[in-house]
Amino acid sequence: MPPGLNTGDSAWVLVSTAMVLLMTPGLAFFYGGMVRARNVLSMLFMSFVSIALVTILWFGYGYGLVFGPDVGGAGLIGFGDLRFSDIAPDMLHGRVPTFAFALFQLTFAIITVALISGSVAGRTRLGPWILFSVVWVTLVYFPIAHWVFDQAGWINRWGVLDFAGGLVVELNSGMAGLALAVALGPGVRFRRKEPPEPSNIPFVMLGLGLLWFGWFGFNAGSAMADGRVAVNAFLNTMVAGAAGMLAWLVIEWVRYRRFTRLGSATGALAGLVAITPSCAYVNVEGALVIGVVAAVVVSFAVTWKLVLGYDDTLDVVGVHGAGGVVGTVLIGLFATGATASTTRGLLYGGSIGLLLKQIAAVIVVALYSFVVTYLIGKVVDRLFRMRETEAEQLAGSDTQFRAES
Repeated sequence: MPPGLNTGDSAWVLVSTAMVLLMTPGLAFFYGGMVRARNVLSMLFMSFVSIALVTILWFGYGYGLVFGPDVGGAGLIGFGDLRFSDIAPDMLHGRVPTFAFALFQLTFAIITVALISGSVAGRTRLGPWILFSVVWVTLVYFPIAHWVFDQAGWINRWGVLDFAGGLVVELNSGMAGLALAVALGPGVRFRRKEPPEPSNIPFVMLGLGLLWFGWFGFNAGSAMADGRVAVNAFLNTMVAGAAGMLAWLVIEWVRYRRFTRLGSATGALAGLVAITPSCAYVNVEGALVIGVVAAVVVSFAVTWKLVLGYDDTLDVVGVHGAGGVVGTVLIGLFATGATASTTRGLLYGGSIGLLLKQIAAVIVVALYSFVVTYLIGKVVDRLFRMRETEAEQLAGSDTQFRAES
């Protein structure tokens, strides 16, 4: 046993890794239930293929780019062992094996790629989508993850707080989804203003259950230990998700005099998204407020596409983009300075400096993710026809699985 190894912390990180990995199949069911029946297989596969694809890229060179020695000290990108061959099973990251830490971080990269697929559901060819994913995770996810998650990253060094990926996963996937939706253009059904036709609401609820379960590993596992920080993150995750679901039901009743199962699932997801960056920095009251605010903001954000004309099919921009902004910015108000960080928000005696840093980080990550993703999407579509034709869209994306439809 290597000196410094904590077996309890290591076990918790391994369990959390399995929980977060389960979120991607959960997302597959969540997305699969929201699309039309002829797009279910394609939607499921776009999530599952992310597991295999990103895993190979991560251990091929991704871990080295994110957590390798910083190039030039600028905090922009790492450049370590690109083949993961110099890392042995007995090496430690803090008090847990580096293998465990690398596997945990891998699951974040996997689900971020899978999340983007919801923005272009029902109008994307699978081959070009896979190529897009390879380029995107290399040029967008890996650099942003280095900025935020690595101690040498410039956003991390600047003092911005993001405990479990509000910038890296949530805002990043939302802005990338927006960029790709704009690059490919609206689908034929969106242009015809046809209403959504969810194929399987039980799939959506099953997906939410798996996502909610995995989110405890996502947030509490980011503590890299099984102590009070993890417990605080775990509790706040539960409270924010519940607050988001109930707040959404109230919003639906006030606006439409009805409740919907899909709406309640979206509300819970909004709360879970928003608490992701802030779960270890706020108390229960802060988590409750963040969940409610996220539900309110997201309930309006999901309608922006109808006004602005971008086809964000499964509301990745509205839920993950807007929810990520809410959670990241509200740290500047509700951080207590009592758990994972001593920095306090405005409402707990802190200065406005933290709030301004949180806002600035949101702007930078959003711009970088949008611009680079848009360029990648345009190039891949131009060279390999990423967008399905109108006939293919009307026939359904599952025609790509001719032998299994």
